[in-house]
Amino acid sequence: MTLAYRPGSGVLHALDPRAKLALQAAFALVAFAHTTPLGLALLTPLAVVAPYLADASPLAALREFWVALPFLVAGPVVAAVSLGPPWIRLEAAAAAALASYRVVLVLLVAAAYVYSTPTRDSRAAVRWLLPGRIGAVAGVAVALVFRFLPVLQSDLAGRRDAVNARLGSERPLRERIRLVAVGGLARALDRASRLSVALRARCFAWNPTPPPLAYRGRDWLATGVALALAAAALI
Repeated sequence: MTLAYRPGSGVLHALDPRAKLALQAAFALVAFAHTTPLGLALLTPLAVVAPYLADASPLAALREFWVALPFLVAGPVVAAVSLGPPWIRLEAAAAAALASYRVVLVLLVAAAYVYSTPTRDSRAAVRWLLPGRIGAVAGVAVALVFRFLPVLQSDLAGRRDAVNARLGSERPLRERIRLVAVGGLARALDRASRLSVALRARCFAWNPTPPPLAYRGRDWLATGVALALAAAALI
């Protein structure tokens, strides 16, 4: 599975991309403003439901970020260790655990957005938010990220499978990480070079015709929820 748009009939598929961006930004804002056990507990149901509204599951969404998850798990452990007395700092570990869990919730909502939003719609929404040349450049950057990221994910997964097929799973963890990371980076640089040549060969346009955007009743409802979340972040 790759983190990319999946056609479907979910609730989020029917929303205007601007409303979904507002929801995603507001959720991230309130998650960072209220990184407490109570705040994250209240946000957890919203984050878990988000992938379902995009015709996906939370577990499938989490698998998209398998590279980042070990670091999120290791963060509290590293924060807890001290080089001197008291050696183990439980308060630091708790704060790091809340921060890691906050990131997981934000990633779930972000995955739901990607699953339910075509790249062209995301680009059009960014250009609407940032008119002029800045919006055009930002729209191009967003479009390239959404199209390039699934390819890089596939390359890393293929590299990992190739290493395991050659008994790489029996090597030390550091060696496995090095083999996958170095091979993945080389592949990414090669793809970036080929992408640059392909864009020039096709006379890449900065201002293509964007898809039409139209706010409807459900979009205003989603925007209202986003405003409520943003207000909660300021309280």
